[in-house]
Amino acid sequence: MGHTGAIGDAGAVEDAARTVRDADGLAALDVRITDCVACPRLVAWREEAARVKRPAHRDQEYWARPVPGFGPPDAALLLVGLAPAAHGANRTGRMFTGDRSGDVLYAALHALGLASAPRTGAADDGLALRGVRITSPVHCAPPANRPSPGERDTCRPWLVREVGLLRPTLRAVVVLGAFGWQALWPALAAAGFAVPKPRPAFGHGTRVGVASRPAGPEPGRTAAGRGGPGLTVFGCYHVSQRNTFTGRLTPAMLRQVLAAAAGAAGVLPAGVSPGAPPPSP
Repeated sequence: MGHTGAIGDAGAVEDAARTVRDADGLAALDVRITDCVACPRLVAWREEAARVKRPAHRDQEYWARPVPGFGPPDAALLLVGLAPAAHGANRTGRMFTGDRSGDVLYAALHALGLASAPRTGAADDGLALRGVRITSPVHCAPPANRPSPGERDTCRPWLVREVGLLRPTLRAVVVLGAFGWQALWPALAAAGFAVPKPRPAFGHGTRVGVASRPAGPEPGRTAAGRGGPGLTVFGCYHVSQRNTFTGRLTPAMLRQVLAAAAGAAGVLPAGVSPGAPPPSP
């Protein structure tokens, strides 16, 4: 997948689409995505971060490749972020692992019984998610945490296929931040959902019901991804340090959205309250 033309042009998008088209399961998709080099700017940045490193991580070997989604293949709840952090997931190779944003997210998931531990620092630490999968619309770390629209569009086929493979069990999506919110809607449309028009505006706590389009064949694929139940999409401020340090997003606010989405997805454990404080580690 070595297209080197303009990011987001038809050739780059088709390269990605050809690569993901034959991935018949999430395990295969997760392997294939790690070889993607479709966006030269992102390839250069993820590798530069691995060479320079932060002093605290100077003795560690960085992942420095696209970061696949994380979570079970039969997840009912999907969390959609922005992109891997240069010294977080780009270092560890797992979504939201190795930085403070991940500390906030996994603590909230653990408080709701959706993660096996309240914090994580490495991809091999044994942490497991329960009924939840985490992904992002851009799978490589971008400079200044800002992917370009072309990079977002080039990466879209991966998100479309991931949603399609989750389709039999997926019932709710939480989108962390406006960038992911904008990226999700065309991916849902391509995956067989009837996206509202006009597209809903992003807001913390926004809740949108999305119907599934009737079953019907797509070019080159079967009708398996269409029909069936719809989704509920929830908006949530991103767990960035800017939002959490300033109090724009508090742990209680995050838990409330996650609990509502987990309830809609049918994965919230009995007796768990979104307003309850997190358990002691």
